[in-house]
Amino acid sequence: MKESEKNPKKSIPPYMKAVSGSLGGIVEACCLQPIDVIKTRLQLDRTGNYKGIVHCGSTVASTEGVRALWKGLTPFATHLTLKYALRMGSNAVLQSVFKDERGKLSNRARLMSGFGAGVLEALMIVTPFEVVKIRLQQQKGLSPNLLKYKGPIHCAQMIIREEGLLGLWAGAAPTVMRNGTNQAAMFTAKNAFDVLLWKKHEGDGKVLQPWQSMISGFLAGTAGPVCTGPFDVVKTRLMAQSRHGGELKYKGMIHAIRTIYAEEGLRALWKGLLPRLMRIPPGQAIMWAVADQVIGLYERKYLHNAPL
Repeated sequence: MKESEKNPKKSIPPYMKAVSGSLGGIVEACCLQPIDVIKTRLQLDRTGNYKGIVHCGSTVASTEGVRALWKGLTPFATHLTLKYALRMGSNAVLQSVFKDERGKLSNRARLMSGFGAGVLEALMIVTPFEVVKIRLQQQKGLSPNLLKYKGPIHCAQMIIREEGLLGLWAGAAPTVMRNGTNQAAMFTAKNAFDVLLWKKHEGDGKVLQPWQSMISGFLAGTAGPVCTGPFDVVKTRLMAQSRHGGELKYKGMIHAIRTIYAEEGLRALWKGLLPRLMRIPPGQAIMWAVADQVIGLYERKYLHNAPL
């Protein structure tokens, strides 16, 4: 028996990846929620009320109060925490499944693991949480008496009562396509940038400095939004429309893409791209800065017995 088979290389357990992702998600949500609110308002703006990111943010703050920029924070933070825990944990499990007999992971296997993790998070966590978040964010004003949805729990209950349980999974198809593609690209790019820029290989015991993790995470988070812009716009439109008391404007993902293109032009399918680029790459930078520290400390403490 080979020595490598007697003493297989230790790896970071999936639960540790899940913990690191959830901690990163909490920090990210608190920092970047206003940009997400602005992105949602811009994507739902069919009449041109908002002239851009700054105008949208200032309009919301002046007419509804600064607190309105943190609308939907509770479901957003909860959803990010659970999403990153599931994403990081399931990606680690899938990577262990796709490794070859020598314990190596090919780029194709890394892409497949990331896509699988993205699909899983989209169906189990992202879609219902984003439906609630978007319904809350599209409401204008702060007076509870004037709002249809009084909070996340009330919003979810109203959707289930009026539209059925499946109402919480409106826009699931574009969400699956968006998240699957995003995570396939992100995990592959993050690993590539870590190796290319910092000579960091998973399990080698090297702990990146937070600024190094932020650079790798930022770069890894840029490609997804550009590629998946139409899926994100369609997802938002499908989630925002209510099945209660009227016919649906968009019948599904393909119909929504065709309708938006016909009525608003090709550029409308990338509405909200700039705030997505302002939110997702910085969000990945923040998340990976936290996650890499947690994972790195675990590597040094339990895999390499190095002093912390």
